[in-house]
Amino acid sequence: MATEKSSGSTTNKSSDSSSSTRKKAAAPRAEARKRMSGSQVAASAAKQLLELTGKASEGVTALERTDDGWTVQIEVVEVRRIPDTTDVLSLYEVTVDADGNMEGYRRLRRYVRGVPGEG
Repeated sequence: MATEKSSGSTTNKSSDSSSSTRKKAAAPRAEARKRMSGSQVAASAAKQLLELTGKASEGVTALERTDDGWTVQIEVVEVRRIPDTTDVLSLYEVTVDADGNMEGYRRLRRYVRGVPGEG
């Protein structure tokens, strides 16, 4: 075994070269796309709905995985009133693809917060 000194450090070189037995580099693999979790999809849908409507979400009321992505139902405050039990709320359905991009949305219903309705 030969010893070689270069720039202040000592390295050992094997006398039998292993360069002829190197493995060929494998072709780069396409990275597997990580699927979004339900909470990530819901947060993304609420953010995109806010960007389109200008109305902040009150909460996510439903989340369902579909063949093409997700369906998310989001409750938003349409009109703030005093007292807040008289706020006007809306329920939106947002369709999202598997990557979390909004494909569409629609308002399902509009109602006053303090009025009993569907449960």
